Amino acid sequence: MKVRVLGCSGAIAKDCKTTSFLIDGSILVDAGTGVGDLTLEEMGRIDAVLLTHSHLDHVAALPLMVDAIAAQRKEPLKVYALGGTIAALKQHIFNNIIWPDFTCIPSPEAPFIRFEEIRVGQSLEVLGKQVEVLPAVHTVAAAGFSISAGGGCWVFTGDTERNPALWKRLNQLNVAMLVIETAFSNRERELARRSLHLSPTALAEELDTIAKGQNYPIYITHTKPAETELIMAEIQRFDQTQPFGPNVTHDIRWLRIGQEFEI
Repeated sequence: MKVRVLGCSGAIAKDCKTTSFLIDGSILVDAGTGVGDLTLEEMGRIDAVLLTHSHLDHVAALPLMVDAIAAQRKEPLKVYALGGTIAALKQHIFNNIIWPDFTCIPSPEAPFIRFEEIRVGQSLEVLGKQVEVLPAVHTVAAAGFSISAGGGCWVFTGDTERNPALWKRLNQLNVAMLVIETAFSNRERELARRSLHLSPTALAEELDTIAKGQNYPIYITHTKPAETELIMAEIQRFDQTQPFGPNVTHDIRWLRIGQEFEI
């Protein structure tokens, strides 16, 4: 299973694109501004979109992408999301005011997109991949995803703050790679807490709950462009001083746009 990083920033700036990942060329996980770097042919090969939540940095490119490829498609694009996310998209984006309602264009029987409601804890098959909907703790209805092609799981937390239920489940899975957000530096830890994001201090506390014997690469995503270097420096200092308990170390890396991984 190939995972391509289209965007992994918490905001836009030069060379910074917001959250979006492409799985085997056909499944899009979140639809941030990174989707805009795909060619029309690449966008046309996407048959499913998995959305973690409704915030703009995770859905901004969805209406524009659908508009770009609608004429090429023979079947509706399936968009998998929580009920709250679907309701937000229908009310605030696909509402014939901000953007046309592609759930009934060109006809309700054959629309450009079709929403598929999912729920936390659900396991489903999407284009030959096993997908589990993981819990997230955020300011709106939100989820993470575990995706597997039969081997180890690629896990994306989505936007989340402290999340005991997530770690309880991850400790039961065969995790091959974890992508976890850390949106703010420690100097903004109170803002991170109020907006239900992680800071390096909160990240360290979360990673301390990984079960003994679990060892997989951990990639940091969703950093604010102005704070990325500071966030990574703070995380590196934590890792060097072993805040995760005695004899515990983690393989922590910075996720970058354009990276590709074989899982």
